[in-house]
Amino acid sequence: MFKSIRIFILLLILLAVAMATWRAKTGAVSWKYTLAVNVYPVNGDGSEVAEAYARALTVEEFAPIERFMLDEAARYGRSSHASIEIRLRPMLATQPPAPPVNGNLLEVIFWSLHLRWWSYRHADATGPGPQIKLFILYFDPARHLQLNHSTALQKGLIGRVNVFASHAMSKQNNVIITHEFLHTLGASDKYDLATNLPSFPLGYAEPQRLPVLPQALAEIMGGRVPLSPTAARIPSSLDEVVIGKATALEINWLH
Repeated sequence: MFKSIRIFILLLILLAVAMATWRAKTGAVSWKYTLAVNVYPVNGDGSEVAEAYARALTVEEFAPIERFMLDEAARYGRSSHASIEIRLRPMLATQPPAPPVNGNLLEVIFWSLHLRWWSYRHADATGPGPQIKLFILYFDPARHLQLNHSTALQKGLIGRVNVFASHAMSKQNNVIITHEFLHTLGASDKYDLATNLPSFPLGYAEPQRLPVLPQALAEIMGGRVPLSPTAARIPSSLDEVVIGKATALEINWLH
């Protein structure tokens, strides 16, 4: 009898967690109210450059992301109900757990649970409605030629984003941050994981363009501006990026 009661209580807890997760996910894309996006700077490599850069950040660094979302929402007739507010939170002294490299399904599940628990313990975002949490890890560009892929979870509304600690690269950083932010809302990648080339047609900003290549813009979840069947470039800023119809559908801008 006691064992049955324990199992019943555990099932109730799991049901409550599942319901809370579902409400957070659906609430995040209801677009009835301004969506809070909490940004937590983190020193990604322990360098003095990353430390100084992260500590000097202001919320204006991320203002282009707010403008991008408003401008793109307007194209889909959602401008009055699709705003976000980026809130720069205190810098964190510890890093969120990194995803497993080539991990199997069980390892990925364990990591996602670990990340959600870590976020609960270290991030103090509170307030009404859904709360997106983006942990931005900054790296000294003099030490790193390239960075590992960033990751984000729709369950938990959490992103772990790797960017460079460089004012010269802040506009490109915002492209990456926006990409991961949209993952938390349910947007899927629209590029070939093996080549990083945008997938046609969903990963193209203008798939109807003639000739199709080269493209002038990037679809945000495609990640790059397609130039030829084998080449693409990273957009220099959000001014060269759009939200395509497939992504708009995934984040509930289209029905």
